[in-house]
Amino acid sequence: MEDKQKITIKVAVNVPVEKVWRYWTEPEHIKKWNSASMDWHTPIAENDLRVGGKFFSRMEAKDGSFGFDFGGVYDEVELYKIISYTLDDGRKVWINFESRENFTEITETFEAESTNPIEMQQGGWQAILDNFKKYAEK
Repeated sequence: MEDKQKITIKVAVNVPVEKVWRYWTEPEHIKKWNSASMDWHTPIAENDLRVGGKFFSRMEAKDGSFGFDFGGVYDEVELYKIISYTLDDGRKVWINFESRENFTEITETFEAESTNPIEMQQGGWQAILDNFKKYAEK
């Protein structure tokens, strides 16, 4: 079996890790930040944050022209530190939360899919991460 290429993205969020964790994991917050651009949104978000628990987000263009489901099962959950999961398509994702003195650093590594160029995948995931930063720092 061939190893999938891994992509890593990062952001520093100027809020404590407890707030970052809550905004990252609670469905009412996920719906507010989980999009790569202003013309997309997440009308549905469900999250059972525990090992073996499932999560689901419906991501759609606001004009209704396109949408897709994003979901998977949690492999590891360590409060304020680590979340890892396996997506429905079998790819793995690892997220580390590093609490610093005045900010929280989020590092997200994911296995690339084979349909879209690496740069496009990295850009899309980074845009969502940047949108999370904007939302959390409000």
